[in-house]
Amino acid sequence: MASLQDQFLKAGLVNKKKVKQVTHEKSNQKKDERRTGTETVDEIRLAALETQRKNAGRARELNAQRDAAAKQKAIVAQIVQMVQQNRQSKGAGDIAYNFTHDNKIKRIYVSAAVQTHLIAGRLVIVCQGENSELVPRVIADKIAERDASLVVRVNKTNAEIDADDPYAAFQIPDDLMW
Repeated sequence: MASLQDQFLKAGLVNKKKVKQVTHEKSNQKKDERRTGTETVDEIRLAALETQRKNAGRARELNAQRDAAAKQKAIVAQIVQMVQQNRQSKGAGDIAYNFTHDNKIKRIYVSAAVQTHLIAGRLVIVCQGENSELVPRVIADKIAERDASLVVRVNKTNAEIDADDPYAAFQIPDDLMW
């Protein structure tokens, strides 16, 4: 392929005299640079390098955003998988169990055995959208590490009750419903 100078000559935009003059000036400039040891600043090259740096920075930023979105999507998939694999049956729902989620009081119907496990802290309610599932406490702790907003409430077991609690001596009746 012909050089840019040849293309300009062929198109009639420049003449041979002008091409010779430009090449002569360029060679003189290079001789001066070699003799003095200094380089002339090429603004076009600097502008191109600056543009390349900006594009590389923008590409890194976009890659970081894509990576963060992919990581968040993977976390959501892990949570869904943990809930699906470890959810517990609510039993024959004859007892209403009330809990708060997103400043709203919600109700699920559970069996007496499941209610006992919820009160004791062995089972925990996890909400995904409008669905609420019961999972073991160990799984709920793993879910809370990834996204604490999904875990509704974890009741403390008797071993975890604070020793400094002023109401520790007062027992809560088992049949108390609200």
